[in-house]
Amino acid sequence: MRTIKVENQKGHEIVGEHLLQQIREGHLKPGQKLPSVVELAAAYGVGRSTIREAVSALKAMGWVDVRQGGGTYVKTVLPSEPRSGADLLFQGAESLIELLEVRKVLESGTASLAAERRTEQDLDRMREALSQMEHGLKVNDTGEGERADVAFHMAIAAASGNSLLIQLMESLSDRLTDTIQKSRELWFYKEQSTAARLLTEHQMIFDAIERQDNEQAGARIAAHLTKVEQVLRSGLESESGSLPE
Repeated sequence: MRTIKVENQKGHEIVGEHLLQQIREGHLKPGQKLPSVVELAAAYGVGRSTIREAVSALKAMGWVDVRQGGGTYVKTVLPSEPRSGADLLFQGAESLIELLEVRKVLESGTASLAAERRTEQDLDRMREALSQMEHGLKVNDTGEGERADVAFHMAIAAASGNSLLIQLMESLSDRLTDTIQKSRELWFYKEQSTAARLLTEHQMIFDAIERQDNEQAGARIAAHLTKVEQVLRSGLESESGSLPE
């Protein structure tokens, strides 16, 4: 495939737009496997993190599928109404980090309340989400894992019994999906062996809520989101700069 050299502070945008052009023009065909992260990084003359961010954005737009341990493939059925422009294709890394900061403050308190107030019905919802997350891991279906991840966090909010907290979580649901999707993709790219650890962290949060240990529930979800933030920060750093501290 034809490649270009990239020397730009927003290299991930240029890489992503060029890959998208390759797909639109048929140079990369539906169902075709993309070169590896290492190969793409060498072809474009950028770091691997730049490639990961570009691919993550294309996946979020529905142009590619990322299979855990199996590479990245052009979607068999391509989007019919593509959005255009770098601002629409690529969400700012800083906004994702800011959202995680909000999530840590909000969800640690929500989990503590959930531990105090959860019902058996609430626990069943969480168990179902964990079961779906585990199934997605077994069959390498990242989409199922992402949906189950969101469902788990929303179930915790529902278990808090606080209507305002529930509304706040619902208002963040779209962005919640964004951060979970991007962090999972970067996590799997960088450390595939930690996919099981991701599930374990959610099971530990559930365990604390089930035991009605509000202190541990809040601490465990905060620790989990701190790890997610670390993954995002390391994965979204470009060669020319880093995310703000």
